[in-house]
Amino acid sequence: MTISIALVDDQALIREGISRLLQLNPQYHMSWESSDGEEALSILNDQPVDIIISDIRMPKMDGIAFVTSLREQGNNTPVLMLTTFDEHQLFIQALRAGANGFLLKDVSLEKLHSAVETVAAGGFLAEPELLQNETLQSIDDEQLSRPLLMEQLSEKELQILRYIAAGFSNKEIAAAVFLSEGTVKNHISAILQKMEARDRTQAVVKALRWKLLD
Repeated sequence: MTISIALVDDQALIREGISRLLQLNPQYHMSWESSDGEEALSILNDQPVDIIISDIRMPKMDGIAFVTSLREQGNNTPVLMLTTFDEHQLFIQALRAGANGFLLKDVSLEKLHSAVETVAAGGFLAEPELLQNETLQSIDDEQLSRPLLMEQLSEKELQILRYIAAGFSNKEIAAAVFLSEGTVKNHISAILQKMEARDRTQAVVKALRWKLLD
């Protein structure tokens, strides 16, 4: 199945490099490129894609404002963010905005392709370096605090939550836990409700913050 991709980055050399890496996979189709979030929003209205790869830092409209605008419009297109190791605060802001995955800019070909497939399929992915304990502890948003009366997750829900954190799609989780994809979706809905999470990304961040995956 072909995955259509949009690339948003203000640096032409970065766009060219990533585009060339992506085109090595015959299942990827580079639909369009943009130099900032404002332009990307305009193009996206007429040319929807399966996944957007976006830099966090950009002029006019940066990656965080771009994702925020997307989600406010009800557009749930998966967004894979490109960042650097020292952009922890931007990483946190992008998480809150609704980004679905994060890669360091010096990513390898193998990691890039794996990330595109994971995020395009509805999974969450972030480099381990970006999920260090100090980063998680700096997320003091009330939305990430643990509810006093949070309903206990079942063993099966915890198992599925671990697969979500590892970047598995619903189909892959279903195969791994020997359940139908519909049953997995029901479990994920229950997980989000119990954790008071708006989406899979926030559920993963909360799970890491609350040490549910240890």
